[in-house]
Amino acid sequence: MQQRAADHRPYFFLSYAHTPGYGGGTDPDMWVERLFQDLCGHVMAMTDLPAGTPAGFMDREIRSGEGWSERLGSVLATCRVFVPLFSPRYFASEMCGKEWYAFEQRAIHHRARSNQPAEAIVPALWVPVPPSQLPGSAERIQFNHRDFGERYVSDGLYGLIKLRLFAQEYERAVYELAKRIVTVADTVRIDTGRPVDYRLAPSAFGSRSSGAGAPKPMRITIAAPTRHDVPPGRDTAYYGDNPQDWNPYHPAAARPLAYVTEELVRSLNYQAVIGSFDEDPGQSEDKRAPATPEILLLDRWALQDEDRRRRLAAFDAENRPWVTLVVPWNRDDPQSTAAEAELTAILERTLPVKMSQGRAFCRVAAKGVPSMEAFGQILPQVVEVAAQQYLRNATAYPPGSGGGHSERTRLMGPMGNTQFIPDTLDPGTQAEDV
Repeated sequence: MQQRAADHRPYFFLSYAHTPGYGGGTDPDMWVERLFQDLCGHVMAMTDLPAGTPAGFMDREIRSGEGWSERLGSVLATCRVFVPLFSPRYFASEMCGKEWYAFEQRAIHHRARSNQPAEAIVPALWVPVPPSQLPGSAERIQFNHRDFGERYVSDGLYGLIKLRLFAQEYERAVYELAKRIVTVADTVRIDTGRPVDYRLAPSAFGSRSSGAGAPKPMRITIAAPTRHDVPPGRDTAYYGDNPQDWNPYHPAAARPLAYVTEELVRSLNYQAVIGSFDEDPGQSEDKRAPATPEILLLDRWALQDEDRRRRLAAFDAENRPWVTLVVPWNRDDPQSTAAEAELTAILERTLPVKMSQGRAFCRVAAKGVPSMEAFGQILPQVVEVAAQQYLRNATAYPPGSGGGHSERTRLMGPMGNTQFIPDTLDPGTQAEDV
């Protein structure tokens, strides 16, 4: 039997919000440091990690300076388990949201490639947080904190560690947390990923100014054939019974792209709704009053159908800037490579507005995204443009009165740079001016 190679990656990344200093000069994060050391001791005792190998990682430095972003990005790309330390301050931290986002991308791409579960986030309560204050990314985690004790649930690790009266409860909670970390690390085994650039990464909690907040709506529309109506001679391995089953990055990816996109959009604190262009009632909405921002995923092979091509051309003529176009294009698909020039020409004739609209990366996304990795990198920026353009074009509420200006619906983009858009803004302004 082949022996499994030794895995000396850190077992966990402890993600926490740095507490500002206060009078007296005491290090406010010293208790988090103690928790980290206690967890590392348990993990070392429960595993066969060799001496000198870090059991976990905790950032104790001021988050600035040369090499800081690269170092954290490297650890998040390799660690086995992500341990977010829940507290109100944690979900108000943009940097904690970036750490969560970076790790979650690995899990999403692991599921895309393998179509297997990859739940490797093990949350811990530092200070209890009401469920209503949890962002969507935290709310979706299925985790029973009561396994660590009732006092842990009511007071969190901070309460247990600060009061000697609860020393036994603290020891139990930390021991159970370490056991959970080791179990998840040894069973899930998420692939290592490419380090995320923190200067560009969005927060999994949404905008810093909006806090956790409820997830905002984002429509995902698929324009693709099914295996029953693909163009003659087209390989059906990329298709299923419904347009939503389209998997352009087969065989490298095992999941349909619609559901991978749904997870990527959710990781940006949006609530995704998947639909098909062929049957989506959203196409008939008033183009001056969009219901939600939207991502249109288009298979170039879908343009071979005359009726669908006509409807897409009509859609393009309506000029809906809150709908951003992404054209996944598998560079390892021999049929697509052979027909690329022909299908690209049809695409440019059918959707000339969408092909030239928006910022440079939007135009790149419309011309063709060649791999799942590239798709994951460009999607947050495309989502941002859709959100901003929705903000520009959404119906004003409440209506303006007198000579004043009304304000558009507030919608926070994943990059956190959303603003109120006055009603006097030129509706013809392009996305690159946002």
